[in-house]
Amino acid sequence: MPRVGDRAPDFAARATSGEEIRLSSLRGKNVVLYFFPKAFTPGCRRETLRFRDARGDIEALGGVVIGVSVDDHKTQCDFAAATEAGFPMIGDESKEISRLYGVLRPYLRLDKRVTYVIDKAGVIRGVFEHEFQISKHLDGVLLLLEGLK
Repeated sequence: MPRVGDRAPDFAARATSGEEIRLSSLRGKNVVLYFFPKAFTPGCRRETLRFRDARGDIEALGGVVIGVSVDDHKTQCDFAAATEAGFPMIGDESKEISRLYGVLRPYLRLDKRVTYVIDKAGVIRGVFEHEFQISKHLDGVLLLLEGLK
């Protein structure tokens, strides 16, 4: 699992918007990359809605949000539409991104609930892992982004 101070592993994937997202192309912005276990589950819905509602605050602090789970692309598109996320989400059905970030649970084959904050230079500045205290992810992200301003 990458740690604070490590260069964030680069990836390219198709987002729910249909466009390809390459992490390295987002240099110059702080990236909030959050992994969640499964679309349409209560905790993941609540977490996505919190990030959706805070998107303006995150953008004002120079950040962008990307959500990732191992759901297939269509399911992720449906989830993004149902939550009106307004930010890119990635269905990592191949589990490639999840493996890069060390968030894949070995037996359940689902992602852990982990949020990375990656700075404008592509370096990890924060890692938040709270499986049940979902609100701590966003709270930590906003405090960290404020400090990166």
